[in-house]
Amino acid sequence: MSEKNYSTADIQAVANGIRKQILGVALKTGGCYLAQACSSAEIIASLYTRVMNLGPSVGSWEPIPFPGVPGPDNMDYQRGSSYNGAPAPDKDRFFVSCCHYASVIYAALAETGRISPDCMDKFNVDGWNMEMIGAEHSPGFENTAGSLGQTISIAGGTAHARKRRGDTGKCYVLLGDGELQEGQTWECIQAAGYYKLDNFIVVIDANDQQVEGKIEDQMTEEPLIDRFTSFGAVCVEANGHDIEDFCKACETPHEGKPLVVIARTHGWTGVKPLEKPRSMHFIRIGADERDEFQKIYDEM
Repeated sequence: MSEKNYSTADIQAVANGIRKQILGVALKTGGCYLAQACSSAEIIASLYTRVMNLGPSVGSWEPIPFPGVPGPDNMDYQRGSSYNGAPAPDKDRFFVSCCHYASVIYAALAETGRISPDCMDKFNVDGWNMEMIGAEHSPGFENTAGSLGQTISIAGGTAHARKRRGDTGKCYVLLGDGELQEGQTWECIQAAGYYKLDNFIVVIDANDQQVEGKIEDQMTEEPLIDRFTSFGAVCVEANGHDIEDFCKACETPHEGKPLVVIARTHGWTGVKPLEKPRSMHFIRIGADERDEFQKIYDEM
């Protein structure tokens, strides 16, 4: 939920802006996590504009230098969560587990007025907080993330503490579907079901991709709805590129249980050349296809 009343067309414009920004990065640098932007743009745009109840950003408007990993001499760094608003009992918290979506989060912050629209100029530049892989100092991130970083359990534990304290704000966590092969995910869902954490919402960008290729070619995860339900959650599916369908799924009643929203997506949405067979985890734009991608960028 935002202070601005975003229409569906407004949210789609935010999603389109996210895709354009990340495609621009890929064209500038020769490669980026572009497929993740294509699959998650509507999901993340909807979360920031309509679904989540966040306070205004208290982070720096411009990207800031980051001197290195926190330690005894570096404890006053700005936390990435500050861009999602100051902590408050009635406000939601947003945990991003898929740390390679960092560029998508930065672009979403820029498109929704939480950071400078020129912030991507510092993306992946040494010595700045706009790193390619999200960590606790990266804009929009609560913690150092990744499928082995146990972000979902950090989010679940936070939801548990907030429920015991009587906070009305919810905890949202974004996962990629490749992370569902990690046992920590299922341990967290089991605990969230046991403790009746109905303030805990898990959103999955189910684009059927992981670093080694298509998920179904590595280790099947289906039937996901049955699995999450058996672990004590309410689980629903949505078209992750249909803003109304996704937002409606996030409103599914789930009293006494965590909610899992499986958003089915494609990593080529909005950038048609990505439909051609290729490695989808990290998109590299070759010299022979640059003109094709540039034309799409210019038409966005």
